[in-house]
Amino acid sequence: MRVFIAGNIVLNFASAAPSVVKSIKQRDLLNTWLRLYAREQMAPPIWEYQPARLEEELSDLIYYTVDISTTPRLTIQSEGTRISRAYGHTGKGVLLDDYIGPRLVPLVMPVYHECVARGLPVYSVADVDDIYGHIVAYERLLLPFQTDGKICHIVASLKTFCEDGGFEIKNLMRGNDTLPRPRLRAVIDRDLFHRPPGRIAPAELVEFGDQPGPGVTTEVIELN
Repeated sequence: MRVFIAGNIVLNFASAAPSVVKSIKQRDLLNTWLRLYAREQMAPPIWEYQPARLEEELSDLIYYTVDISTTPRLTIQSEGTRISRAYGHTGKGVLLDDYIGPRLVPLVMPVYHECVARGLPVYSVADVDDIYGHIVAYERLLLPFQTDGKICHIVASLKTFCEDGGFEIKNLMRGNDTLPRPRLRAVIDRDLFHRPPGRIAPAELVEFGDQPGPGVTTEVIELN
C-alpha cells in the first residue's frame, strides 16, 4: 500500500496485478502495453504502442503530454467525444488541472502524478451520480510512456458503467454537487507480463494423471 497526500486529502494506492482491470477492452489496451514493457522492464515509447482495433477505442481515450520539469503538468492533446460530454466541454491544448477544475484536482491529479512517478499503469474506480441520481462507475486506466528514460506521455482509457442500465453521460463529472466517491486506486506493479491465452508458461508444472501408477510431474521448459 502506497500513500499519497494531496493537501488535506490522503489517497491510498494498492499494489495490484493486471487482473484488477475488469473491462475487456481496457485489458486489451493494458496487455499491449505489457508486451512492450516486458522487453526492457520499463515503460515503452508511445510511437511503438499500436493496439489492435485502436480506432474503436478512440472515443474513450485521452492522450496527454507530460512536463516534469517541476510538478508534473499534463496537457490534453486529444479527447474522446464521450469524455467531452462527461465534462461538458472539449479541452484539447488545456492543462488537465485547469480542465477538471479546483474541486476535482485533489481527487484526480494525484492519480496521474502516481502514474508519472512510478512509470507503471494506474487503475482507479470511482462512483459518480448522474443528473437523475443513477450511480455510475467511472473506471480510469492510465498507461505511461517514456522517451530517454523520462515519462513524457500518458494515455488514459476512461469507461463508464451503470448497474441499473442506462444513465446520462452529459455533464456527468460536473452535473451535481456530490464529488466522486473513490472505490479503488491501484498501481499495477505485480505480474507485469502478458501470457497469451492457451499457452503454457515457462517452468510451469504439468501433472499427467493418466499415466500408469502414480502421477508423474514434469517440468515444462520453453526454449526460445
